[in-house]
Amino acid sequence: MKRKPLWRISVVTTREAEDALSEWLGALLGTGASSYYDVESDSSRVSVYLATAPPPGPKLRRTLKAGWQHLRDCGLDPGLGTIKIERVRHEDWAESWKRHFKPIEIGRSLLIQPSWSRQRPKPHQQVVILDPGLSFGTGQHPTTSFCLKEVARHVNKEAPRSFLDIGTGSGILAIAAAKLDYAPVQAFDFDPEAVRIARENTKINGVKIRLARGDVTRLPRRPARTYDLVCANLISTLLVAERKRIIGLLNKDGTLVLAGILKGEFPTVAAAFAALGWGLVKTESLREWQSGAFQFTKKVSRLAKKD
Repeated sequence: MKRKPLWRISVVTTREAEDALSEWLGALLGTGASSYYDVESDSSRVSVYLATAPPPGPKLRRTLKAGWQHLRDCGLDPGLGTIKIERVRHEDWAESWKRHFKPIEIGRSLLIQPSWSRQRPKPHQQVVILDPGLSFGTGQHPTTSFCLKEVARHVNKEAPRSFLDIGTGSGILAIAAAKLDYAPVQAFDFDPEAVRIARENTKINGVKIRLARGDVTRLPRRPARTYDLVCANLISTLLVAERKRIIGLLNKDGTLVLAGILKGEFPTVAAAFAALGWGLVKTESLREWQSGAFQFTKKVSRLAKKD
C-alpha cells in the first residue's frame, strides 16, 4: 500500500545550536527532530516530519522567533533560522536516516544499531535494534547517551530492578532496560505516534514492555507503584514544574536520571530537585547539554562526580 506523503519543516541553524533547536522544535511540534550538518556551508539543517499539516506558516514563524530569542538568552547563536515547509515522500525520510544513523556502543553492555547494520556485538553485549521512525531517540544525542549509560550502570542481575521511562520517544531506554533484565519495565509518551513506533521497536527486539500514552502533568501525586530507576528526558521547564509528580514515582533508595537540559538551565533544575531532598550524584556535560543522576539524601551535596 502506498503511504501518504509527509510534511517536512526544516530550519537552518548553526552547529552550536543544532542540538538545542532539535529538542525545542521536536517539543513544539510533538515529535522528534533529525539534523544534518553541511561541511561546505558550515550550517546545520534541523528537520521535523509530520503526518498531518503543520501550523500555518506565519504562526509557526512567530513561534520560532520566540524560540530563537530563548536560545540567545541561553548563550547560543541560532543563526538566521531560514524556514522551509514542504511535502516529501516517506522514502525520502527513510533514506536520510540510513545515511546518518550509525551503530553506537554503550560500554560493554549495549550495542544500538539499525536493522540494516551488519555489525556484530561483542561477547555479553546486548543488541538493541532501532529504526527510529518519526520518533526521536537513537542514542546518538548526548542526553539519550547519558540515560543509556545510567541504565547500564545500575543493572542488578541478582535482584532485577524496576524501570520507568518518562517521554519514551522511540522506546530506546525501555528496550535497553528490558534487554539488561530490568523488571518490570514501563514507559509512556504524550505523543501517540511515538507510542506506536515504540511498540513496533519493542516487537522487533522481542522484549516485553508496558507502553502507554501518558501526560506527566496528569500523573497522580501518590502513584500505585514506584520504581528503582526513573529516566525523564524532558525539557527543563516541564521537569521543574512537575518535579513532585516525578519524584513520587521513585523508591526512596532509587535513582532519578534527568536529561534534555541545556547547560545554562541545569543549575535551576538541580536546585529544584535538591530542595526536595534529591541530590545530584553524577553529571555529564557535552556541548551545550548537561544531564544528571539524583538520589534521595538528607544532606544534599553541591558537588557531583563528573565524567
